[in-house]
Amino acid sequence: MKPAPQTFHVKSFGCQMNVYDGERMAELMAAQGLRATDDAASADLVVLNTCHIRERATEKVYSDIGRIRKDAGKAGRAPMIAVAGCVAQAEGEEIVRRAKVDVVVGPQSYHNLPALVADAAAGLAALDTEMPLLSKFGALPARRRVGPSAFLTVQEGCDKFCTYCVVPYTRGAEISRPFAAIVDEAKALVDAGAREITLLGQNVNAWSDDGGPAGSRGLHDLIRTLDRIPGLARIRYTTSHPNDMTQGLIDAHGDVESLMPFLHLPVQSGSTRILKAMNRSHGRDDYLRLLDRVRAVRPDIALSGDFIVGFPGETEADFAETLSLVDAVGYAQAFSFKYSARPGTPAAAMAGAVPPEVMDDRLQRLQAALNRDQHAFNLASVGRTCSLLIERRGKLPGQMLGKSPWLQSVHLIGDHAIGDLVSVTLAAAGPNSLTGAANIAVAA
Repeated sequence: MKPAPQTFHVKSFGCQMNVYDGERMAELMAAQGLRATDDAASADLVVLNTCHIRERATEKVYSDIGRIRKDAGKAGRAPMIAVAGCVAQAEGEEIVRRAKVDVVVGPQSYHNLPALVADAAAGLAALDTEMPLLSKFGALPARRRVGPSAFLTVQEGCDKFCTYCVVPYTRGAEISRPFAAIVDEAKALVDAGAREITLLGQNVNAWSDDGGPAGSRGLHDLIRTLDRIPGLARIRYTTSHPNDMTQGLIDAHGDVESLMPFLHLPVQSGSTRILKAMNRSHGRDDYLRLLDRVRAVRPDIALSGDFIVGFPGETEADFAETLSLVDAVGYAQAFSFKYSARPGTPAAAMAGAVPPEVMDDRLQRLQAALNRDQHAFNLASVGRTCSLLIERRGKLPGQMLGKSPWLQSVHLIGDHAIGDLVSVTLAAAGPNSLTGAANIAVAA
């Protein structure tokens, strides 16, 4: 048995949905009267909210557990450790056996965290990796104070079964939160201080209203409803799948003013042959035609993507098609990764493994092209006038940092408050950020 914890620390890894889940777990513990601390070594309860997408994710969890125990041990402490998230879902019993942690809870069951912590304090087994059909969101506490930009999960899980991906196995089938519950939470976020909301989902544009006939309302209908919430100035969404980009959603980019001109639409490869092996259900030309349709309604849209290099069987010719797709699109931002085999996925058993040194070379060449295009997009933005949402203070005296409509980081000197929307002219650009010059405040 251990004493009931009085303080807690949550450390989240991976995607924005994990960030959202980590925030909700923190709110759960705060609602139980526990105090948050930024110092894991001094916390009575440490929650590791894990990601299982990349290689060696499980080993990193064990490494973190060991480090936490070592740091706490130096101070004569033995904190309760909870492992949450996708690694917990995939390897829950093994984590308990090997690492002797106190609590293991999967991403669909974290609303049970307070009860599991109480069980662990009483010396009982505390493992929950169920995937219940009922939504966990109704069990979560009301949102408290949030920053000017907030995440809101509207959809979870994935039915696409890309051959490299573990998400369908760790997050379950696609499920959409009810329309009314999302609208209510969005209003609560605005009341708590949010000026911008990013709608989250593994395939966020697969969202449909569970409260009516199947497919009766799609993400574009939800966005149009959220657009009418007083005080909500900006709406974003991520991550999307090309197969779920409906014409209604594309049209929303053209005529919903609060929907920001930014679209993260992963493609993974420029080779149709590799896309078929990945079970992506779209080809290179399908993807490019889709981007043409989006740009037709919103010519200034900033495009973002994800890429995997070194997928089994990828040849130099396949990789050259990825580079040529990058050249054709001109991404404002993008993320690139080396393929890593995830146990239990079909790709893990495929022949044609690409040597590590070849993957390293391809990743460097791809990232160089993506960095080139991001810098070019930033340079092309110089001279634009736009609204800047101030999110935090910068490192220099009087410096503030905010995001442009195109999700660029912009530095600004001036007497502005966090949460202000400020009219700026983008005056200078670097590879990763820009400098803005204030015009007038458009909102307080």
